[in-house]
Amino acid sequence: MNRFLSNATNRVDAKGRVSVPSAFRSVLSQRDIRELYCFQDFMFPAISVGGLDLLDRFERQIASEDAFSPKANGMSLLIHGGGVFMKLDSEGRLPVTDFIRDYTGITTDVTFVGRADHFQLWAPQTFLATQAAAREEFRMRGLGSE
Repeated sequence: MNRFLSNATNRVDAKGRVSVPSAFRSVLSQRDIRELYCFQDFMFPAISVGGLDLLDRFERQIASEDAFSPKANGMSLLIHGGGVFMKLDSEGRLPVTDFIRDYTGITTDVTFVGRADHFQLWAPQTFLATQAAAREEFRMRGLGSE
């Protein structure tokens, strides 16, 4: 498996760290991702986490715009101004910093959510409610019907 799939919830320890699920650590290892690029998601109260390839993808998109355009400046504000680099410790734990807590509302538990080429950190209740709303929206529209 070389994609981030499924979801799992882990507890934040007394030192403010959370263990990244082993399946996600395995994908990080397979993709040789050692430094994590973390940014505040554009749509959800979640932190998106991936490798440098994720940041590179956004930077290519920004570079394709006029450097002085509102679109390029807005994207840079979100991607660069709303992003940080982090590393897992030797035990595969991620520090749950104020950057993460303030944006997501995470307190004692973190839900890790696979998003194919990256994963997200969510407050568990927020993830469940957002996933249920998305499921209901697709149910009402008829998933896959056009």
